[in-house]
Amino acid sequence: MSRSKHTEAQMIAALKQMEAGRIAEDVAREVGVSKHTLYAWKAKYVKWK
Repeated sequence: MSRSKHTEAQMIAALKQMEAGRIAEDVAREVGVSKHTLYAWKAKYVKWK
């Protein structure tokens, strides 16, 4: 299994930016991933209320 280029902390920081109201496309471009990857990270790391 390949290792990620991004640390868990970087992933969570990107998700917090999305929760704060930033557009997924902008966050994805800044981090260097696709918006689909951001949503995959969200499914993995964000606990549903």
